[in-house]
Amino acid sequence: MSATTFNFGQLPALQLRAPDGAEATITLYGAHLVSWKAVTTAGGPAQERLFMSSLSALDGQKAIRGGVPVIFPQFAERGTGMRHGFARVSTWRVLDQGVADGAAFAVLGLSASDLPQQVAAAWPYAFELVLRVAVRGAQLDISLDVRNTGTQAFPFAAALHTYHLVEDVEAVRIDGVQADTLAITDKLDQVFERIQGAITFDTGTDKVTLEQTGFNDAVVWNPGAADAAALSDMEDEEYRRFVCIEPAMLGLHQLEPGGVWRGTYRAVVQAG
Repeated sequence: MSATTFNFGQLPALQLRAPDGAEATITLYGAHLVSWKAVTTAGGPAQERLFMSSLSALDGQKAIRGGVPVIFPQFAERGTGMRHGFARVSTWRVLDQGVADGAAFAVLGLSASDLPQQVAAAWPYAFELVLRVAVRGAQLDISLDVRNTGTQAFPFAAALHTYHLVEDVEAVRIDGVQADTLAITDKLDQVFERIQGAITFDTGTDKVTLEQTGFNDAVVWNPGAADAAALSDMEDEEYRRFVCIEPAMLGLHQLEPGGVWRGTYRAVVQAG
């Protein structure tokens, strides 16, 4: 078996383990990837790559702080609905799990019938989301499918709000989002549109290559000291230990009845 079930905090979760030792943990609440442990050298230890706040709620009462939240159908306050949408605070179903091509994977689904009545009433469209997470070696692959299963077109935005773990955010350097190298010296919340190729992310201790399709944009976020201090679910100094580099589609995409949109995201840690 590639996956085992257990409770992460109070949340039912799947733990994936690839034959080469790479691991991932996904809570059914939010289909939230809360841990990705990459193996960068054959036979070497699996090392955590995602930040999780020590103060994050893990009881299903509010969104998880860290990991990879699934953002749908709205990004932040760019709309009239729930901030960052309902996908990250909904309970998903496990559709499939196993090992394929050396990677441990899980597939989770969410549809309109899974939503509480008040949420469904606020966004009254027939849809299905399918999230696939796979890990092997130093590589993480995530795909998000959005399917219109109804008779009405609907607009949506989507993102994978990835919290990358780093030792010191001031050592981070990011290439591929703008003409020059991006460093983070203070609070940063910036949208970069029309990402053309891979993003190279130097953590200060190693490098990660990020590739995305379907997601046309990227968002880079770190709250800085002042905003972090105002967050109830983050320790004051924890902002130093992550940067969010998020594949995103922020311009509303109109999905016709029967239509499918797919976004993919790949992160590969460079050995050595």
